[in-house]
Amino acid sequence: QVQLVESGGGLVQPGGSLRLSCAASGWVNSISAMGWYRQAPGAQREFLASVARDGTTTYADSVKGRFTISRENGGITSSLQMNNLKPDDTAAYYCKAEAAAQRTYWGQGTQVTVSS
Repeated sequence: QVQLVESGGGLVQPGGSLRLSCAASGWVNSISAMGWYRQAPGAQREFLASVARDGTTTYADSVKGRFTISRENGGITSSLQMNNLKPDDTAAYYCKAEAAAQRTYWGQGTQVTVSS
């Protein structure tokens, strides 16, 4: 089992920045890729970015150039640096880990609110 805990959400003004972090514990050696998703009220969960074990990154077009994903601490922590935030970025943000045997794990989410 892998446990994921997100942190770093909060209230920010339009144009501001936030950095989200996701800390993994448990069977961390089984993790291949880590990623970030978000879900606004009434909407489906949306892919934002992912980073593979070799450092390869993938971004959704909606956040390309504004968000940067990274992995630290030997790959057991993932961060999402979010710049130039907009009100449409308001959502609950979730960390996801893909592990061996096609197992998928999710964190409980952290709320990001962009408002003046």
